[in-house]
Amino acid sequence: MLFTSAAFIIFVMAVILLYYLLPAVCRTYVLLAAGVVFYCFSGVTNLLYLAAAAAVTFIFAILIENRREASSAYMKEHKAELSAEARKSLKKKNAGKLKRLLLIGLLLDLGMLAVVKYTDFVIYNVNGALRLFGGTELSFLNIALPMGISFYVFQSLSYLIDVYRGKTKAQRDPFKYALFVSFFPQLVQGPISRYDDMAESLYNRDPFSSDKFFRGFECFIYGFFKKLVIADRLLGGVKEITANPENYTGGWVFLGMVLYAAELYCDFTGGIDITISIAEMLGIKLKENFDRPYFSKSLKEFWNRWHITMGTWFTDYIFYPVSVSPWMLKLSRWSRKHLGDTVGKRVPVYVSCILVWAATGIWHGASWNFVVWGLLNCVVLLVSQELDPLYTAAYKKLPFLKSRPWDVVKIIRTMFIVASLRILDCYRDVPLSFRMFFGMFTKGRWGEMLKGWSTLPGLTVADAVVAGCGIVLVFVVSLLGRHEDVRDRLKKRHFALRFALYYLLFMAVIIFGAYGIGYDQAQFIYNQF
Repeated sequence: MLFTSAAFIIFVMAVILLYYLLPAVCRTYVLLAAGVVFYCFSGVTNLLYLAAAAAVTFIFAILIENRREASSAYMKEHKAELSAEARKSLKKKNAGKLKRLLLIGLLLDLGMLAVVKYTDFVIYNVNGALRLFGGTELSFLNIALPMGISFYVFQSLSYLIDVYRGKTKAQRDPFKYALFVSFFPQLVQGPISRYDDMAESLYNRDPFSSDKFFRGFECFIYGFFKKLVIADRLLGGVKEITANPENYTGGWVFLGMVLYAAELYCDFTGGIDITISIAEMLGIKLKENFDRPYFSKSLKEFWNRWHITMGTWFTDYIFYPVSVSPWMLKLSRWSRKHLGDTVGKRVPVYVSCILVWAATGIWHGASWNFVVWGLLNCVVLLVSQELDPLYTAAYKKLPFLKSRPWDVVKIIRTMFIVASLRILDCYRDVPLSFRMFFGMFTKGRWGEMLKGWSTLPGLTVADAVVAGCGIVLVFVVSLLGRHEDVRDRLKKRHFALRFALYYLLFMAVIIFGAYGIGYDQAQFIYNQF
């Protein structure tokens, strides 16, 4: 069921009506049933993966908490009888049992994700090696990727780790925990929610709030606007340029980069707006996933603003644990001793960063283009970090580097870096991506592209004008929201003005949305992950 389909809108309205009309004690079951029904539209068998992820983390979280509580109770009861050495031994033994429970739970969830998402990728690489030695190639399994599996598995993993760390209490109600994993708006593309952030509002029994409902509805319309009026109109141009690399080289590649940057932003943020708005209409709070990323002045700042919940997940559950792990500290000490302090102190950061970005790349897709994309992001970030002292010195000696015009230059530079790295996503082939990137500087055709602006590949003049006006609107809204949420600003205005603005936005979606004859309903890009 596509987010942008009429069936989905009817489904959402029905869920909201049932949610508020039925007794408050039924809310968990209404949303849980909605999640099951919604997920079944992607394939009934896919529901088994979701149920397995929920069951594994629910059971192992309780086992971990029970083990910790039993050990604590025993230590407290026999405190007077146990020597210091015995207490230390018991603590170590218990820590080992807790870690084993955690690892089993993590391996079961990650194993499921690995089998369905990465088996064919492994077979592809094994076959490549077998061809070199004349061996018999393996057959691909061609397992269909269940919708949103990367998102709900990562939510499950964070919950289990947080219970293990003692940060979160294990949920004892299986229906409530199943709702956390299966909350239907975020199944398609996130955000990757943490249990502590979501639980209070997810299980709330507050009465209907017209303020929250209409505030969410405003965001709902805006999300559809970004998806249908901009992203889906630009999709034709991106497809035409990237599907025909032999015809569109040089300046056309740059145009494809720009179109894809706009399409991806409006597609992803539009979907997240719809997700957050549905939750808001239900009185449920989800984390924001974007903070005007295209205004970033560096790649590091960009990744602090883009897909925020994914970035913080990798930071909290991979980067920090790896960088302070015993084996990493041991490696750091060895490096300091044999390679000097300058290199030694960088080892934990470099190794952790490489692991994080390799994992980020492979999370996005089971192919080498995503792995290379992740590692190139890592290289740029680490080089920027090493050049930071040079930047600091330059800022002291060159005052114009602190000016607003130079900030604009940095924003453009960052956007070019981001868009250039995304060529690997556009062409999905590593050698071809590099060839097309360098072709921008060697193949020319810039004049041809500029002259042909009225006949853009895959786009009509109407597509270009409508999408262009939509991008201007999104840019203005982003500027106005720098210091205060635009909806909060509009709330201070007269109701008639607010109504008129949202009515115009609604009509723009109805009139200018990319659907009907000549258009295919497009699934959200991040649904593939």
